[in-house]
Amino acid sequence: MNKAKMPFQVWILTLAAFAIGTAEFVIAGILPQIATSLSITEGQAGYLISAYALAIVIGGPILTIYLARFNKKWVLIGLMALFIVGNIMSALAPTYNLLLLSRVIAGLVQGPFYGIGAVVATNLVSEKMAGRAVGQMFAGLTLANVLGVPAGTWISLKFGWHNTFFIVAAFGAIAMISILISIKSTGHGEAKNIKAQLKAFKNPMLLISLAITALAWSGFMALYGYIAPIATHITGYSEDAVTWILVIVGLGLIIGNTLGGRSSDKDLRKASMFWAIAMIVSLIIVGLVIDNPILLIVALFVFGIASFANVPAMQLRVMNHGGEGQELAATANISAFNLANAFGGFLGGMVLDSHLGAGMIPYAAIIVPIIGVFFIAKANQRESRNDKLDTNLASANH
Repeated sequence: MNKAKMPFQVWILTLAAFAIGTAEFVIAGILPQIATSLSITEGQAGYLISAYALAIVIGGPILTIYLARFNKKWVLIGLMALFIVGNIMSALAPTYNLLLLSRVIAGLVQGPFYGIGAVVATNLVSEKMAGRAVGQMFAGLTLANVLGVPAGTWISLKFGWHNTFFIVAAFGAIAMISILISIKSTGHGEAKNIKAQLKAFKNPMLLISLAITALAWSGFMALYGYIAPIATHITGYSEDAVTWILVIVGLGLIIGNTLGGRSSDKDLRKASMFWAIAMIVSLIIVGLVIDNPILLIVALFVFGIASFANVPAMQLRVMNHGGEGQELAATANISAFNLANAFGGFLGGMVLDSHLGAGMIPYAAIIVPIIGVFFIAKANQRESRNDKLDTNLASANH
């Protein structure tokens, strides 16, 4: 396949995903500055991750059900407008509680934007490229981690964390204007009614797929959200070093996203099992080498690859079982990712503020993903059973 066939509109969705992803993950780099500036603990600052993620979990599906009936182009524009407002509020927030509230407002946008955006992206390409189009849009998320988070961290160190949020809002504005200019209003499937969308959730395979995302992913944010305190308090890096550590982890995420997309298109079941186990192993390795400045960087890079390679498999599996409710299923999966992020952010913050300290975070992070692996095994079993049944039915009909 040549790369030239990915339409320009998908790249614009990638830009929007970049802005939204930066808003979500940049807290990982600026935790210490926010904690100092608002006189709170780093663990409390970490709860800003959980607040944003919970807004996505709860607000996402409700908004998506409501917005499904409207023109997709205008829905995406409206969501970006809300995103800009939320981030300007974050930049101006004088207190912890107001910052928490502004994070919730910005977080409401993510679920519906990715859910509806993913459907718009797949409608722009042929069926064979659906996996790659979704991967391309989610590449915005990975880029957010490679460029957005380190750049935001650097801006925060040099010019204060308020300016980080102003710049995120500016990227949101560029994306919003690009959507306005380049994405057509027509040609997107008509909105399915709510009952048809909700019916998809009667499918046990969809529910198992969402559970896989929520469980297997939960180790990611528990570690990622607290790279700054781990690197500075335990490994002995300076605050300035956090910027380039996040760049290296981010490069791992990009490689992982690409490997995950390809391996999922090839064999979804094998890919999802392999990468889920790989992420657990990488967390253990981070824990083992946490004192060693060089080995820690290598381990974090591997953790980046192993964790983000899970994303295309998780998203594709949910969309495969989404039936009539593909948009809602895709959005519910974003909620599942963020339920995992909220839990991870909360768990990491608790461990960090407890007597265990930052060094125990990687080990605490593997507990829930191990349960996820059992769910993947169960889903794989059921899917191969269903495949056999389909094959037998097909041969019986001939």
